[in-house]
Amino acid sequence: MKLPKRTIQRLSRYRRLLYKYRYMSEPYIYSHDLARLLYLNPVQVRRDLMLIGSSGNHRKGYNVNELNDLIGETIDSLEVQKVGIVGAGRLGQAILNYLTEEETNLKVVAVFDIDSQKIGSKFCEIECHDISKVSQIVLEQNISIGIIAVPSEFATSIADILLNSGVEGILNFTNVHLDLPKSIYLKEFDIITTLEEMAYFVKNK
Repeated sequence: MKLPKRTIQRLSRYRRLLYKYRYMSEPYIYSHDLARLLYLNPVQVRRDLMLIGSSGNHRKGYNVNELNDLIGETIDSLEVQKVGIVGAGRLGQAILNYLTEEETNLKVVAVFDIDSQKIGSKFCEIECHDISKVSQIVLEQNISIGIIAVPSEFATSIADILLNSGVEGILNFTNVHLDLPKSIYLKEFDIITTLEEMAYFVKNK
């Protein structure tokens, strides 16, 4: 069964929270505690977990380690999914640092840039390649996900390069909306739009 996008997003959040509890002597958690910690509805949490086949224990709640494993079986690939980041500036390096510190089934294997001073250097032990080598490296490393962390004026051309290289998913960190084929899973994150949305609701709370 293909799960809804929102459910996958929540499952990822559940797992990251549950990591903190896995080394406890009795690692159990109730759905209402999970909901409270993530500011969610307990009914929604139970519904999500039932969708992946976990009903918990009425007396103890959910076994943290078993639930972690079950979420992993649901949302992870059997093999590590490889990621390439285009843009080795401050944003690209920040994303790389974050991903290498997190426990995830995703692995950044290449960084790309046009700056000759960065090409050939390593960031978090990941080599930075010339942008002209995207197609070659994507094929050699079996990269399935590309992250765009470049100035906005280059977003469309970089997306075209990634698309033609064979990646299957693109995460766009620019404020440029990309018009891509439906075969590509596109996720766009515009920091300014997100902050302005937050500012509006803070102003009008």
